[in-house]
Amino acid sequence: MSGSRPEAPGFPSRRLAWSTAVFSAATGLSRILGLAREIVARSYFGVEGAGINAFTVAFQVPNLVRALVADAALSSAFVPVFTELLEKGERARAWRVASSLIWLLLLGLTAITAIFVLAAPWVMDLFGYGSGDTGALAVTLSRILFPIVVLLGIFGIVVGILNSYGHFSIPALTPVFWNVVIIAGLVIGVPQADTEAGKLYVYAGAIVVGTLVQLLLPLPWLTGLDGRLRLAIDWRDPAVKRVFVLMLPVTLGLGLINVNALIGTFFAARYIDPTISPSAIDAAFRIYMLPQGMFSVAVATVLFPALARLATRGDEEAFRHTVGLGLRQIAFLLIPASVVSAVLAEPIVRLLYERGEFGPHETDVVAAALAAFSLGLVFNGAMLMLNRAFFSLQAPWLPTWVALGNLILNTVLFAVFYRVGTWGIPFAISLANMAGSAALLFFLRRRFGRFEVGETARSVVRITLASAVLAVVAFGVWWGLDDVLGQAFVSQLLSVFLAIGVGGAAYLFSARLLGLRELNALLSLRARARPAD
Repeated sequence: MSGSRPEAPGFPSRRLAWSTAVFSAATGLSRILGLAREIVARSYFGVEGAGINAFTVAFQVPNLVRALVADAALSSAFVPVFTELLEKGERARAWRVASSLIWLLLLGLTAITAIFVLAAPWVMDLFGYGSGDTGALAVTLSRILFPIVVLLGIFGIVVGILNSYGHFSIPALTPVFWNVVIIAGLVIGVPQADTEAGKLYVYAGAIVVGTLVQLLLPLPWLTGLDGRLRLAIDWRDPAVKRVFVLMLPVTLGLGLINVNALIGTFFAARYIDPTISPSAIDAAFRIYMLPQGMFSVAVATVLFPALARLATRGDEEAFRHTVGLGLRQIAFLLIPASVVSAVLAEPIVRLLYERGEFGPHETDVVAAALAAFSLGLVFNGAMLMLNRAFFSLQAPWLPTWVALGNLILNTVLFAVFYRVGTWGIPFAISLANMAGSAALLFFLRRRFGRFEVGETARSVVRITLASAVLAVVAFGVWWGLDDVLGQAFVSQLLSVFLAIGVGGAAYLFSARLLGLRELNALLSLRARARPAD
């Protein structure tokens, strides 16, 4: 934004806005296709029934292992080390480190996958899927899905390399093809299967094939960089060791966050309703992830390499400003998104899911879960940004302790709120997100002193006021149109999109009246067509 505050070197506001917009568009396309995938899957399987809920649990277990030892956790530990080597001019060593990590991960993650494949019956038994036909189905599905851990581990290094060189759009587009492969598998393969188990095996197989495609697609872009991957296992290199040392707390921190979700699934399957609650929460989570992925992930991912460079240079003033900039931009984008998700939860769920095996009862359950998730949306985005700040400082232990405290708090909240029904699980997650983001901000401010907290708080107040206008306008438009047009698919499509469009325009108009600086980042994109920066 404008003013006397320093900009992150190499990341002026207009460039940040453009990089974030491109990443958001790519991620948004993948999230939209992800919703399309969910729509197709829910039309075949719904959210109520033993089979689809067994699939949900079977998918979440390898997903947790992936979060612990691969993908985002690995990338968060790798990027600061790789970027530091590039900044110091040690490019050949940086690529040797990347190559060593890929081969070490290939060996290690293959061994972990083999162990979990053997232990699948005992793992599934913990969630109540250990016996009978449903138990056998859950075990087989988990065994089919576990190889994605290996593929995503390698993918995490590839994405880390590209992000370190400022390439964000290609990695962001790979999930587009992941979703396309899975949708094709569902549409082509599921109708050919005669049993529910066969259809779910097709779904699981399509996920594995889609993950392989996701890994292969960005590889050609590595050839255009100033180094190359090769066969090397230099495990004695201190930089390789440092990645694994950093990865331990990062793994624990990000892993504990994912353990929260798994514990929530445990409460949903064991103590609420195993025939609908796990899958209903997952269906709501997929909608919740659309704005989260488009906005907070985009801002945090684009800023992460810049923060790592600033930390290496010791430029604390620019570092503080860049984190504050990211927090305010996330608030500007996610507070209105959370409002829309909350006030229009029922029509959004009905529009997206209610067809085939997915009926009005499922809509009510999923909509309540979505509204509960929405309360913590902006806090989840803030936690992502603040975690990246600590990771870029190569000081990940503090957010790890915060994540551990969050896990304990979340488990207590699960035990309290599961009694209200399915929506109690996402509501507990939202409350824990609020506490976690407050703790991370407190500790980061203690480390850096002045941290633009006052400016950020003033922006959040104005954003909240503009979002209140959005809530009133969006709900009013939808309510009026829904009453007149009815609930046919085209009518729902028109009423929901007009409500979001008119409400969004009211939000931007209110933001301009309130003088929100964050709006300037969007307006600055108009200047992108001119040579700049």
